[in-house]
Amino acid sequence: MKAIQILQTGGPEVLEVRNIPTPKPGAGEALVKTHACGVNFIDTYYREGRYPAELPYVLGEEAAGTVAAVGDGVTTLKEGDRVAWCSIPGTYAEFAVAPADRLVPIPDGVSFEQAAAAMLQGMTAHYLSHSAYPIQNGDEVLIHAGAGGTGLLLTQMAKARGARVFTTVSTEEKAELSRGAGADEVIFYTKMDFAAEVKRLTEGRGLAVVYDSVGKSTFEQSLTCLRRRGTMVLFGGSSGAVPPFDLVRLSTMGSLHVTRPRVKDYIAERWELLERSTEVLQGVSAGTLKLRVEHIYPLAEVAQAHRDLESRKTTGKLILIP
Repeated sequence: MKAIQILQTGGPEVLEVRNIPTPKPGAGEALVKTHACGVNFIDTYYREGRYPAELPYVLGEEAAGTVAAVGDGVTTLKEGDRVAWCSIPGTYAEFAVAPADRLVPIPDGVSFEQAAAAMLQGMTAHYLSHSAYPIQNGDEVLIHAGAGGTGLLLTQMAKARGARVFTTVSTEEKAELSRGAGADEVIFYTKMDFAAEVKRLTEGRGLAVVYDSVGKSTFEQSLTCLRRRGTMVLFGGSSGAVPPFDLVRLSTMGSLHVTRPRVKDYIAERWELLERSTEVLQGVSAGTLKLRVEHIYPLAEVAQAHRDLESRKTTGKLILIP
């Protein structure tokens, strides 16, 4: 089968289309023919070597497809079932193996492309808004990268929970997308100090929570946006890792809370995975959760997909088709 494999870490140029043996499902696993693969920042972290991986390594952690075979002991799936999954490595390939209890059914009316686009970013938006900091009616919240795939979904969920939503974007095109998702206040971080603008728009109150996927370039200012006992949810680092931080400062800034969550810890149990994925995918099916799939690439154009993602000029989701 064809797969995107790295033999060394580095830039997009290390991504190679290689012919490797089709994997076989072991006990409790299923082999899935992948129809669509999601492209995510975590893939670039493995490619760069920021996250360690044993080389050679097949990238990708999100996909949707049809069950091709099942291993011993699997009774909940059969050949031909439409399934989606995330946080399992090896999805940039024509076939992938995943534990059967990590696969979720794709509802009728949801395409493979939509399912692949919704799994990681949709469940990330869900755990951020429902669990990492459970948004309450009337909360004022800031979402960085408001026109990105997660940002657009998180904005919709925050509005559904009754929040006044602030977002940061870089262009007018992105601002329109963010407003379309429900943002109340859109701040151009390229033109103004977003922290000062938040303070102005909240009349000095500060925010209940900041959802920050940018990291290094936004972390310090984001803390100053928070109200007393506010929460910083740092869930990514597209601008780089946040430097070491003296926790005593949290007390001097108003007894702030900081958390660095990851989605796998919020879907660790089967019931929680099903609960989150069902809410997200049924929202897509019903049309109450709007996805933006910006671009679909053939597998061989994976390097361009990574360049586009890392440019921070993209909006919505990028998809690979094996």
